[in-house]
Amino acid sequence: MTDTTTPTTVDRGRFPDAVTPWEAPAWRAEALAWVAEGLAAHGLVESGPRAVRLRPWSVLVRLTVAGPAPVWFKAVPPAAAFEAGLTEALARWVPAQVLPPLAVDAARGWTLTPDGGPVLSEVLDGRPGDPDPGYWEEPLRQYAAMQRELTPYAEAIEALGVPAARPRDLPALFDRLVAGNGALAREDRVALEALRPRVADWCEELASSGVADSLDHADLHEKQLFAPVAGRYAFFDWGDALVGHPFCSLLVPAQAARERCGPEVLPRLRDAYLEPWTGGGVTTAGLRRAVSLAWRLAALGRAASWGRMFPVPPDGPGVSGDAEGAYWLRELSAAPPL
Repeated sequence: MTDTTTPTTVDRGRFPDAVTPWEAPAWRAEALAWVAEGLAAHGLVESGPRAVRLRPWSVLVRLTVAGPAPVWFKAVPPAAAFEAGLTEALARWVPAQVLPPLAVDAARGWTLTPDGGPVLSEVLDGRPGDPDPGYWEEPLRQYAAMQRELTPYAEAIEALGVPAARPRDLPALFDRLVAGNGALAREDRVALEALRPRVADWCEELASSGVADSLDHADLHEKQLFAPVAGRYAFFDWGDALVGHPFCSLLVPAQAARERCGPEVLPRLRDAYLEPWTGGGVTTAGLRRAVSLAWRLAALGRAASWGRMFPVPPDGPGVSGDAEGAYWLRELSAAPPL
């Protein structure tokens, strides 16, 4: 497979000036050689055009191979390099809920995966009319069941390099995020300083909720899960993942559903998500209180992710996550809708 003979299109989205490893000929040749080796191990060979999507957080290549479906190569920056090893581990631990990769190089943050079919957003957009307000209910049940199954692996997940954001870690994370964010106005800092004691109380209460730490996808929106057939879902794209209170995962999908269907859908989604967590010695009221706390505190994980993936450039202009991080820090003061 040679880079000069395969027709290739490049999509840079909203980041035309972002510099990625794909621009380096040596890196590109090494990556494509690894891809060819991974394909060959499964009896596959590249046979048509390549579509390359370049973003500051990943290099994603759609590879044409013989057969009806493509294969995907993904490379991530050092801040998310754990994603490759985590993808491989999840395929061992919860194979029914993820897409097993064809090849993984955990040290370099590279994965080669088969096509998973349409994602949930594509399924929704292809249907006439507005979606059923409960369209997230079954995905959330399956996702929560996966999280509960993964609770014994929390330490092993953290050992793969997945950042820890356990409830009792969050006050210190709050302090680091506020101190390091250059987009916060003076009035923001005053408000956050006043909020700090309440943040500590919320964290302590959530830590004592009786629900064990697990894997938090932290960015589970409608383009992050495959929906190849009705009622069956596979979760992917773990570059924002954290080890922390599992209920923090509900924030992003619930916000997506609220935008499509209105706020009245939220109690349905909460209760669907909590079904797999019942029977663990925590009352329904306790679980709902934990959801409310986690909804608010999930903002810290989102702010941390933006800061990790888009650090402030040390020597000039560039993409920084400070503005998005500041948005999420301000969200801490908003009353949870659940």
